[in-house]
Amino acid sequence: MRAEDVLPDEQNEGQFNGISVRKGTVGAFLGNTRRWLDESGSSVERSTAERDILDALPALHALGLFDILQVRDTRLRELVAKAGA
Repeated sequence: MRAEDVLPDEQNEGQFNGISVRKGTVGAFLGNTRRWLDESGSSVERSTAERDILDALPALHALGLFDILQVRDTRLRELVAKAGA
């Protein structure tokens, strides 16, 4: 399966397990995770990244991301687990 098999170029979002997921959600999650984990970032940057991470979690769960991949960073794993509780 290729990316265009999941979402064709002309399509920007799709429905996965009843949740609308925008193209780029996984990439944005990875970028926000890097910002959130970067201790040299400002508290505002890290807070914004955390909010964006939390906002993306329903879509990531709908995609089944965490059914396949395990979060290695302890703090991020706890944030994801806490948000799912």
